[in-house]
Amino acid sequence: MRKPFIPDGLTMLEGIPSPAMILDNMFRIVAMNRLMEAMTGYPVDKVRGIHGELVVRSNTGNTRGQNYAQVLKSGEALSVTGDILNCYRRKIPIIYNMSLIAGNEDSRGLLVIAEDISARSNETKSSIRDFTSEELIGYSPKMQKVFDMIPLMAHTDASVLITGETGTGKDKVAEIIHRESERARFPFIKINCGALPLDLLESELFGHVKGAFTGASRNKKGMFSLADRGTLFLTEIGDMPMPLQVKLLSVLDDRRFIPVGGEQSIDVDVRIIAATHRPLRTQVKKNQFREDLFYRLNVLHVHLPPLRERESDMRYLLDHFLEKFTRALGRTIVGFTPAAMQILLDYNYPGNIRELSNIVEYAANICKRKKISEQQLPPYIMEKHDVADWEEEQEPDYTPPVIQPSREPEQVTRKGNGDSWGEIEREIIVDALKRHGGNRKGSAEQLGWGRMKLWRKMKKYGLL
Repeated sequence: MRKPFIPDGLTMLEGIPSPAMILDNMFRIVAMNRLMEAMTGYPVDKVRGIHGELVVRSNTGNTRGQNYAQVLKSGEALSVTGDILNCYRRKIPIIYNMSLIAGNEDSRGLLVIAEDISARSNETKSSIRDFTSEELIGYSPKMQKVFDMIPLMAHTDASVLITGETGTGKDKVAEIIHRESERARFPFIKINCGALPLDLLESELFGHVKGAFTGASRNKKGMFSLADRGTLFLTEIGDMPMPLQVKLLSVLDDRRFIPVGGEQSIDVDVRIIAATHRPLRTQVKKNQFREDLFYRLNVLHVHLPPLRERESDMRYLLDHFLEKFTRALGRTIVGFTPAAMQILLDYNYPGNIRELSNIVEYAANICKRKKISEQQLPPYIMEKHDVADWEEEQEPDYTPPVIQPSREPEQVTRKGNGDSWGEIEREIIVDALKRHGGNRKGSAEQLGWGRMKLWRKMKKYGLL
């Protein structure tokens, strides 16, 4: 009986700065590094033992593993260029490098490295090429929609409204839109509409003349004048006082304004990009935001998803920030221990990308070993994780909610034509909880989720 191909030192994959995997002599996946998991969208635990070409689907002439077979037979490394199609059906241009891992006939295998060459492509302005340096990165479908929108918004002068929770990267998107636009040669001016009181904010936006108010000892240009022919980024627009909303609307319509205390109007050519974490439509209904200004700003709209809705991007982002901070510190940290990684994947990240970056920076600064363990994570994350563990320990007393007998998950999938996805997903969760006697850990494993995701879904559907 042949022994499975298990090379020594599988951790070498984590030291490779590109997506990489190891195949056995039957071209089945033995191991993948986190970058390959992020690129393909498949966790290694789900695809181990599957033929490599079924997971890393490409147009490199590797039908039925022909390239793999050539390398295994000749022993010579092979490089081919093409595209791979990940689980989200997104094409990624790569250089596919395949080389032999020597051994006897039964223990040989292949090292396969997929080098992402999006950054080198001159045929199109790839979102990965343009935005990775700005830390606006990801392979998830929701982020791909954002990437697809950015070039469209950059090549027009229409107003843009960017929405999303705190820390999702709204500032980064605004900067990229400006940088990719024809206004890139001119200023990009940012002002926080919620950070200043009414009078001071008006002066900052429109400027003032000498003697306009106490302390106005000279004429001062406002942000609109400074941003002339460029872009003015109004962050936290939902916090702008109502009186200023009227004046802003007038500037957007007439492209001219009068400084505070002035008499003569000033013409200005400025593009407006606004951002907010507040639900502006709700504020309009509550008369807290002008409806006409909302529609004037909401010509083009892009919404940045919270990190908890980008689970497939988590490993990629963790690796990205770890590399960034270890390079800045001159340290050699190759990754996270399994326990630390699980805690980071289960955490909810209310502060989104900004919080994730801070967590990794903290860990990189205090870690003295090759891998970051749970002891190097911020204490508040561990406290939240301990709460989740405590809840799980109480679960023998948990009684599943009383509902009508549900269908089997397979039947739900087939017969759910008349149901909403939310109803179907709720029934699947209840089925899993019943099968495991209310135990969340077993239910989450059956569903292929982390415990925190199951907890969030149960809260969403009123199952707690």
